[in-house]
Amino acid sequence: MAQIDAFFKLMHEQGASDLHLVAGQQPAIRVHGDMERIKFNVLENDELKAMLYEVAAEHKVKEFEETGDVDFAYEIPGLARYRANFFQQQHGVAAVFREIPSSILSTEQLGLPEIIKKMASLPRGLVLVTGPTGSGKSTTLAAIIDEANKTRKDHVITIEDPIEFIHESKSCIVNQREVRLHTRSFSSALRGALREDPDIILVGELRDLETISLAVEAATTGHLVFGTLHTSSAAQTVDRVIEVFPAHQQSHIRSILADGIRAVIAQVLFKRIDRPGRCVALEILIATPAVRNLIRENKTFQIPSMLQTGKKYGMQTLDDSILSLLQRGLISADEAYNKAQDKSKFRQMLRHSPADFTEM
Repeated sequence: MAQIDAFFKLMHEQGASDLHLVAGQQPAIRVHGDMERIKFNVLENDELKAMLYEVAAEHKVKEFEETGDVDFAYEIPGLARYRANFFQQQHGVAAVFREIPSSILSTEQLGLPEIIKKMASLPRGLVLVTGPTGSGKSTTLAAIIDEANKTRKDHVITIEDPIEFIHESKSCIVNQREVRLHTRSFSSALRGALREDPDIILVGELRDLETISLAVEAATTGHLVFGTLHTSSAAQTVDRVIEVFPAHQQSHIRSILADGIRAVIAQVLFKRIDRPGRCVALEILIATPAVRNLIRENKTFQIPSMLQTGKKYGMQTLDDSILSLLQRGLISADEAYNKAQDKSKFRQMLRHSPADFTEM
């Protein structure tokens, strides 16, 4: 057993999402959004480096020493998988480990709306799951892919950095590829995937112009493509995809995207106040013909009003989802205000001045 495994077991027992190991400091874990110190000695640089190198493959150690950063996955059988990031900082090495549950929760177990589950049965198109880092995008996508894996008879390819949730082939054949381990880049893997008879493609992150272009192309040529972006709303997501392209191509890509897009899910995690844990608020945009027409005509500023009037299609605004969590007593008014888009709706519910005075 690796020395670091004791920290992972403690992390798992405490229900922590992340483990932070930093040279010159005590270890810490993030529990339900808050950082908590572990009662342990301050970690010396050489001690921590030896601990970290014990769980990293030789080529990952080499990459870290050459670049100062590295990502990979580490697994403790029977416990969990961990997404690891090593980095250099002013006092030496440091690392952050994110726990990936060993079992994949269903959309019902996650409390997601029924429309999210239905996305697993889409025949083709582009579905984007967006939100800040640590907002549960991978968990949502894993639930959708698992639903497809159980109910369809197709070929699923995932392209990730690193591989997070493990999908065993059920009714589908599932192939999971890790960037820099099984393929050079997201774009090269996606280009290859188009020749590998896929029905469903999961792209862990749409990082650059080439990857986004290939994903949109795949979605418009008969494949169901899932991807993630670090955007905070449905309208912003559509704009971000288009703005990646040079100005002279944006009109063309707007038309192609309008044909290919099927849904955008923007999500934010909240710390629960009724019991330990976290819950998610979702903005859901379904690409009805009217929504696609807005994208085609460069009227994405009208998407928020479309979300308001599209409830019968399963659409909802992020603020309505946050308000529902607040009214059910699941989250605090302060956090609801801080993460809402239209803060004026929530200001009257605050007992004190908002923590972010720039939003006043």
